[in-house]
Amino acid sequence: MQHRALVKHGTCFLHIAKGRVAYPCVSALWRDFTKRIAWDNCDDALVSSLPSTALTSSSDLFSTHSPSFAKLNRRDGAGGWSPLDSNEQQWLQVDLGDRLEIVAVATQGRYGSSDWVTSYTLMFSDTGRNWKQYRQDDTIWVFTGNNNADSVVHHKLLHSTKARFLRFIPLKWNAGGRIGLRVEVFGCSYNIADFDGRSSLLYRFNQKLMSTFKDVVSLKFKSMQGDGVLFHAEGQRGDYITLELQKGKLSLHINLGDSNLHFSNSHTSVTLSSLLDDQHWHSVLIERFNKQVNFTVDKHTQHFRTKGDSDHLDIDYELSFGGIPVPGKPGTFQRKNFHGCIENLYYNGVNIIDLAKRRKPQIYTVGNVTFSCSEPQIVPITFLSTSQSYLLLPGTPQIDGLSVSFQFRTWNKDGLFLSPFLGGQMHICGHKMEAKGGLKNTVISCTSFFTLSTCFLPGTNLHDGLWHSVNINARRHRITLTLDNNAATASHATTASRIYSGNSYYFGGCPDNFTNSQCLNPITAFQGCMRLIFIDNQPKDLILVQQGSLGNFSDLHIDLCGIKDRCLPNYCEHGGKCSQSWTTFYCDCNDTGYMGATCHNSIYEQSCEAYRHQGKTSGFFYIDSDGSGPLGPLRVFCNITEDKIWTAVQHNNTGLTRVQRADMEKPYTMFFNYNSSVEQLEAMINSAEYCEQEAAYHCKKSRLLNTPNGIPFAWWVGRANEKHLYWGGSLPGIQQCACGLEESCLDMRYFCNCDADREEWTNDTGLLAFKDHLPVTQIVITDTNRSNSEAYWLFSISIGTECSLFLFCWQFWNAASFNTEASYLHFPTFHAEVSADISFFFKTTATSGVFLENLGIKDFIRVEIRSPKEITFSIDVGNGPREATVQSPTPLNDNQWHYVRAERNLKQTSLQVDSLPKKVLEAPAEGHFRLQLNSQLFVGGTASRKKGFLGCIRSLHLNGQKLELEEKAKMTPGVKPGCPGHCSSYGNLCHNGGKCVEKYNGYSCDCTNSAYEGPFCKDEVSALFEAGTSVTYIFQEPYPVTKNASTSSSAIYVDAVISKEYITFSFLTAHTPSLLLYINTYFHEYLAVILSKNGSLQVRYKLSKDGLLIFTINSGNFANRELHHVKINREEKKKKEDSFFFFNAFLRKIIPSVFFCCTADSLPLDPEVSKANAYGFTGCLSSVQYNHIAPLKAALRHPSIAPVTVKGSLTESSCASIMEADVNTATTIYSSSGMSCQEGNGEFKVYCRVRFPSFLLSYHIMVPLTFVLASNPHFLQFLPKVFSRKQMMLLAFCMGKKAPDYSVESGCQYVCASPHPQLSSQHPGLSKVSALTHRRNVSCKFRMGNDTENENSLP
Repeated sequence: MQHRALVKHGTCFLHIAKGRVAYPCVSALWRDFTKRIAWDNCDDALVSSLPSTALTSSSDLFSTHSPSFAKLNRRDGAGGWSPLDSNEQQWLQVDLGDRLEIVAVATQGRYGSSDWVTSYTLMFSDTGRNWKQYRQDDTIWVFTGNNNADSVVHHKLLHSTKARFLRFIPLKWNAGGRIGLRVEVFGCSYNIADFDGRSSLLYRFNQKLMSTFKDVVSLKFKSMQGDGVLFHAEGQRGDYITLELQKGKLSLHINLGDSNLHFSNSHTSVTLSSLLDDQHWHSVLIERFNKQVNFTVDKHTQHFRTKGDSDHLDIDYELSFGGIPVPGKPGTFQRKNFHGCIENLYYNGVNIIDLAKRRKPQIYTVGNVTFSCSEPQIVPITFLSTSQSYLLLPGTPQIDGLSVSFQFRTWNKDGLFLSPFLGGQMHICGHKMEAKGGLKNTVISCTSFFTLSTCFLPGTNLHDGLWHSVNINARRHRITLTLDNNAATASHATTASRIYSGNSYYFGGCPDNFTNSQCLNPITAFQGCMRLIFIDNQPKDLILVQQGSLGNFSDLHIDLCGIKDRCLPNYCEHGGKCSQSWTTFYCDCNDTGYMGATCHNSIYEQSCEAYRHQGKTSGFFYIDSDGSGPLGPLRVFCNITEDKIWTAVQHNNTGLTRVQRADMEKPYTMFFNYNSSVEQLEAMINSAEYCEQEAAYHCKKSRLLNTPNGIPFAWWVGRANEKHLYWGGSLPGIQQCACGLEESCLDMRYFCNCDADREEWTNDTGLLAFKDHLPVTQIVITDTNRSNSEAYWLFSISIGTECSLFLFCWQFWNAASFNTEASYLHFPTFHAEVSADISFFFKTTATSGVFLENLGIKDFIRVEIRSPKEITFSIDVGNGPREATVQSPTPLNDNQWHYVRAERNLKQTSLQVDSLPKKVLEAPAEGHFRLQLNSQLFVGGTASRKKGFLGCIRSLHLNGQKLELEEKAKMTPGVKPGCPGHCSSYGNLCHNGGKCVEKYNGYSCDCTNSAYEGPFCKDEVSALFEAGTSVTYIFQEPYPVTKNASTSSSAIYVDAVISKEYITFSFLTAHTPSLLLYINTYFHEYLAVILSKNGSLQVRYKLSKDGLLIFTINSGNFANRELHHVKINREEKKKKEDSFFFFNAFLRKIIPSVFFCCTADSLPLDPEVSKANAYGFTGCLSSVQYNHIAPLKAALRHPSIAPVTVKGSLTESSCASIMEADVNTATTIYSSSGMSCQEGNGEFKVYCRVRFPSFLLSYHIMVPLTFVLASNPHFLQFLPKVFSRKQMMLLAFCMGKKAPDYSVESGCQYVCASPHPQLSSQHPGLSKVSALTHRRNVSCKFRMGNDTENENSLP
């Protein structure tokens, strides 16, 4: 009763009821209590009172050394037990006479001798058969023995066990003596019940209905079969709870009845564990509190919540254990009953078996339930090896016919069952996985060699670890093969010769190097368990085989089935699917986003920075911020710029929402969904150096923070669901906006513009950049319910009263320089018991040093450079040190960045260095596997007095978590934050003449002298030329293109002697003849590239002393609307060899960003050049480079400062996209004589139907904009956060303002309306203007009045 009171009224339950303590507290309470119940007063010495015959052994040296003298502290006989031979096959066995609880063991050596055991293992059994090894931490546990003959070494078992028989297996003994042993076992008795498969116990309540909000059920069971109900209870409202074995797994079904829910909606089922039909004991604990349930089988626990709204379990007057009797039908059960034994069965503190033994009225017995556990004499055997294991059993030869049957269980897909020699013929029977018609089946086949007849029997997943039976019968010429006693699916075959029984049957395999034709194995040997072997209808006693008096065997465990479920627990991470063989497990990582032996490694990079180092440009990518951690990948937009690498994450609130009638009582609330979890966003933000979200509040008679001292009318909620009262541009904790800090508010009495509460539109805009508060998850607005107060909500455009928030972050290198061998950084212990991965970059000039090290009592982990060409990853998890070493063909101490990734999991230890072949060490199938570390983690140094590291380490991650090297380095002597010298490793990422520029924490590419642009100088600059368009570049003193431009490389001086040329460009046209390029000097020297009328390409040039030289390429018509690339090299005013002058024609996608053209002026020309010049060039030119000058890029990017002249209409475009569209379609117009837009005055309205860039939006929205430009000078400065360059220019065109310079995005559509002053003056009837983009080519059109059918082009 004390037990019951504690469970029902313990403080843990009371606290839970008040909502102050989580439910797992119940689990801790119950485990502590049951452990105390089991072990308090359970320390009786069990061996000392046993008769001498209860102790047996594998052998004894003399009668005076027999096991009868092996009781603890005995001195008679020879003072203990010693076997005939001291080897690992010896054992000492104790028969306790009954199944008892065993909690501890003790050992001594043989009295007064030099014989003692220094280490041993334990095995348990209920029958003296079918032994089970004692395991701890899922490993066969090795106990420490004695170091002399007489001292007693006592071991308390971490997990108590119950058994009748116990064996001590000596592993090591005193080197100067023999095995010598005296033992004691400590424990006590307990309650047990035996169910025969047709019986059950019913526990009946005092009242008709029992309603509980908490339940605790505990028991231990041992099953003779894979299916059966252990307990069941149900109620009239549909409530029920059932614990049931199904195919060796334990399923818990719960339904908390709810009249408002359909039965199937409130049903909850959870399945745990496997192989529970192994005739060994398994523990079960079920704890329920309301809808929260903890379900534990052995050491595996699953926490879950039941479905439905009900918290109570309403059951009728009884619970049944062992089966579900049918009411009114004695001896009839609804499902298959449990067949086996149950012990220590408690329901809410009530000892059910104790009540049944004492015949209490609450218990009703159905069928035959006994209170001792019957043990069937079934002896299993385990085939351990696929090469050496076999079992030879004799048969009775020359009997007419054959009958062999057995049961097996295995995880392997293939294996030999049987190879008998029958009547002069060889037969084999085995199983093999086959795939037919897309379905995989395991096929059992028996083949008769010499007659070549085969009997096939398909089965489904016979390598599922469950017991399956095979029966082989033959009479005369007919063979019958039956699986799982299913006669309906039996397979038959006919042989030419009669079949007689044989005298030898080989099971599982053949003897090693066996040449006798009596055993043949054409497939893999069987690896698994067998039992109940019958030959000629006679059972075979496998204990006689063990004793050597029957048959023969090799590499077997007899009286033990050593099957193990290696997928429980599932060590495949991130949702990987586990499968297994007998010796290992495998992980299917498909569709998980992860890879590796255990699906541990993300297939994605951890940041946009990592993609940049691969040479990637801006675009959408998946990043996995915590790498191998539990968080999944996140889709982001990586904006890889010349200066920083921005990571942009979008959210869902992008539609236009008008906010009205919002006040304190009925606030307007907007929630942000970033299409990711909060944990994913936090991981990304935490790994970044800087993050920002822009907040803009445009207001008309709508107050924001109600400054200076009022209660705010708007606020935002960030990380950890915290409410924040500061606005973008201000500081945390300060109730102000940006203008308040800058003292620039419209009304200096307030700290926000909107708080002035004016009738005109105004705004408060700024950046939220305090990382610990981001991301923004919610916005609340409460002041739009007054007269003339209105609001609009839109994702990014600031309209009315709204906030635009879009999360941007940028990464940093996170590096540290170690300047002395004694310097190091230290971090908390690296906890990675089951799996560990370490990745970092390093560069050094030292010959050796330790990158990092973490120690335990015995275990350790270390990564080091041992020599200039050798990186080593060392680890010890308790099985001895293992080292993975990668040898590099070139020195690694070359002061270049190198990448290292070391990983350890249950299957492998691996080391990767740069792109060298990975070194992989397979993990042992058995042994210790948990890495136990307890010291600090040392980075750049060591605690084991090894040589420290000299050099730089950056981007160090352990199990996906970044270590803050720079912050630690700021506080550590001998270590400095950051690392210099990045261009030596990453300079090759700067292409097309771009120069690598060193930065404190990285590098950038200077594209000043390149015809390309972008972060890696890979974005081509291309332009569309119409008839009459030309670009002229005059060589002169260098112009300052950028602040870091090189004077010597920016231009060519007028009086310079040009001794060589390097010319590259790409072109696309459909017109001939054409003049592509013309270069001349004051000395009447020139070089021209033209397309002849037939489409061939000519290079014509004339030097002062030489005549006209002409190179013609006639490999096709190059005016074919395809993109062609030209490279020309000339040196010393002479024609180079063919290797220096070449032409390549190929189709290539050009990034749509720039264009170029050069045409000749009115100069004396040769006839062919003059003819081509008369036609000019119509088409697209791209990435024009002349030595160190990029004329086309200068014309497009720096027309006001570069010595360049543009005639006609030059249109920036993409040559690649023009191949898909009309080459004459224009986009943005650049012209020295074109229209210049003037800013309009007064108020105007713009209606834009916008298809935003895909990284912002994926659908169209209508945006009404009403602005007074004079009062909103910041408006266009805000829009570039949302719009691209071309979109900005189009929108500004409608608004009458020039747009800032921003990058181009495709697929945008705008419809602008108002009368616009400039447009109205030119087109009085104009009411709508549309700028349509298609394939990155834009044409501006207008509609007259409401006419949507007829559109006319703007001039």
